[in-house]
Amino acid sequence: MIAMRFAAVALAAMLTASATAPAVASGYADVLDVPARMSPLASRSLLHGVTRAGARLVTVGPRGHILTSSDGGATWLQSTVPVSADLTAVHFVDENRGWAVGHDGVVLHSADGGKSWRQQLDGRRANDLLVTAMERGLAARPGSDEARRLLAEATRFREQGPDKPFLDVWFADANEGWVVGAYNLVFHTRDGGATWESWFDRTDNPKLFNLHSIRPAADGLFIAGEAGLLLKFDAAAQRFGAVPLPYDGGLFGVIGTHGAVLVFGLRGNVFRSEDGGARWSKVDAGLAASVVAATRTARGETMLADAGGRVSASDDGGRSFHPLKIANAVPLTGLAETGDGRLALTGPRGVVVTEVSAR
Repeated sequence: MIAMRFAAVALAAMLTASATAPAVASGYADVLDVPARMSPLASRSLLHGVTRAGARLVTVGPRGHILTSSDGGATWLQSTVPVSADLTAVHFVDENRGWAVGHDGVVLHSADGGKSWRQQLDGRRANDLLVTAMERGLAARPGSDEARRLLAEATRFREQGPDKPFLDVWFADANEGWVVGAYNLVFHTRDGGATWESWFDRTDNPKLFNLHSIRPAADGLFIAGEAGLLLKFDAAAQRFGAVPLPYDGGLFGVIGTHGAVLVFGLRGNVFRSEDGGARWSKVDAGLAASVVAATRTARGETMLADAGGRVSASDDGGRSFHPLKIANAVPLTGLAETGDGRLALTGPRGVVVTEVSAR
């Protein structure tokens, strides 16, 4: 089963494919080899996510588009990006250092607040790293059917080419970080992305479900995926173990709030745990469509948003939510606080900065 968020990103890629693969003398150029084109319409076209980098806003989208705003979203500048692959997520650890990920196994890094970017990983290298790691795994466990199966899957991925997307990125600090994506792809770095290691064989995900989001919460690190898959990092075992959840639909995100964990996904489903994932309770967030984005505000509120453009807020750690009135509400893919009480929303119409208030 292909989860809605992965399917939506894939659909966006197909719709923009003709613009994404520029023509050259030979008739074709790989998006991994062609820088993103500058476009005056970039801030008003489809965008997939937005985040804060200190006082700056950074947003990413199709065709390698990355834009920054230093004035709360009033104006946007397109960044220099070395690839034209579709980008899906972005994360900053401070005002300068951040990472963006996307289709074709792309990982990009910025050291100047998102103004410029350099490539750290792509699907070609990711496939090679994956096969090498699984070969080592089989050598260490020569009689293991599971190790043999994972090597066969990794080999098939490489034969298919660099087409697997990364769907989220999170860094604990300037050195240690993770990227996750389609078909159980997990890569880990301890040196800020200079080198990467595949963790394809360190997840309790035998069906290789897509991994949509990775975030810390309640002193743990969680990965949310399709078909109700929720994984939690086990530091002692150095792997991500499965967390039972009373829900088997797609999960699109995780957020921590006041010592609790919130996971969210299809059809407005939201679940909360106060004990690190041992027990869960369902939360009515008042969102009718699939919940696709979340953020914490400077005042400590937790905000959830659905694909239809509705936003709900909680000031009690996610136990209860109240709807917000959004001026110029639009379908959305991501949200971030601008720093002055407004929200930056991304979606099919680009990035929109809007006022919010309680209904």
